[in-house]
Amino acid sequence: MNVFLPLSAAFLLIVVLLRKHVPIGACMLAAGLLLWITQSGEPAALFVAAKQTLSLSRTYDIMLALYFVMCLEIELRLSGTLSGMVNALRRVFSSAKALLALMPAFLGLLPSLGGARFSAPIVDELSADISMSQEHKAAINFWFRHIFEFSNPIIPGMIMACNIANVPFSEFLKHLSWLTILAFSIGWVILIRPLRLPNELKPKADGAQKKHEAADLVLALSPVVTTFLLAVFLDMNASLAMGIVTFLLFFVLRATNRFVSVRDTVVGALDKKMQLNVLCILYFIQILTVIGVLPEIVEAFRTSPLPVPVIIACVSFIIGVLTGMSQGHVAIVMPIVAAMGTGNLDLAGIAMAFGVAGQMLTPTHMCLVVTVDYFRSNFLSTLRPVLLGEIVLLTIFSVYTWFTMA
Repeated sequence: MNVFLPLSAAFLLIVVLLRKHVPIGACMLAAGLLLWITQSGEPAALFVAAKQTLSLSRTYDIMLALYFVMCLEIELRLSGTLSGMVNALRRVFSSAKALLALMPAFLGLLPSLGGARFSAPIVDELSADISMSQEHKAAINFWFRHIFEFSNPIIPGMIMACNIANVPFSEFLKHLSWLTILAFSIGWVILIRPLRLPNELKPKADGAQKKHEAADLVLALSPVVTTFLLAVFLDMNASLAMGIVTFLLFFVLRATNRFVSVRDTVVGALDKKMQLNVLCILYFIQILTVIGVLPEIVEAFRTSPLPVPVIIACVSFIIGVLTGMSQGHVAIVMPIVAAMGTGNLDLAGIAMAFGVAGQMLTPTHMCLVVTVDYFRSNFLSTLRPVLLGEIVLLTIFSVYTWFTMA
């Protein structure tokens, strides 16, 4: 298991650099170069990884999707639609606490790349009058956006997992859906319940204002719903669907007398720092692939004397940390699940739960990158409550699975 020594060194380097406030992209690039030096050292490997990163359609889909998400946020914010939506929701829910949890959770139903950038300004708006740190806001946005990772039927990782592991789709959803309720409950106890604020009275408004804010609510949610429909029924990728929605929203806002400058939107969404961070992360993942780190990890565990469920859990968690996306750990681990026990719901569930935990605790996760960037929060401080939540979730899941498999 020699591969785990350089891996440990790489992640220690990431932690040290993050504590020195080095940008995430540079941290991941440094870790990738350290792994390259210890595992390969061949200059050709870096060029191959760079070429693959720039030639993969996934790279442009992610970066364009992030750009269009930022365009949508600017359109809705500058037009006043975002603020109107929050006011409308406050008339439905008297508790700001409920809204802080429900809004990112609802928007998380749409598996858009870096979609936490869309829910972040809503969390920021809802928490404007609440005394809490930027790290607390970031953790709320990040945690609740991902509670449906275990039960959303349109998440690519979920679809891939069922197909590769050869488990019935409906049965797999039933097998893991309780984790969504558990994740919400854990997030509520750790992140929402400690907030000190009384239940707010529903704000008063005349009929015209209520009608205008109701329209804001529909307009603010329409990009999510429309992107969902385009992705599910027309099988569009994230960037194309969001690009179409962003373009159409300009005209819809103008038709409803909510004017937004095209220039302010197009230029304002050009966040070069974030895009560079994302590109470095994607390059890091490709370096791991080219130098053979990921297959070596899998092989190391497959030849170990550990019990099969433990192997699946460890490999899934590590690959989740390294790739930061459900498709990554699913594509690598689920074939092992299929080989060890085709159609085994318990093993597939273990792989999914621990893989998601890994991707929730890594700087390679795009949603975490854009959330920390939006709130200008400290990366490690943002992760502390998330780490606590994952420890609780995995402990309960492991105990439950132990008894059901016994």
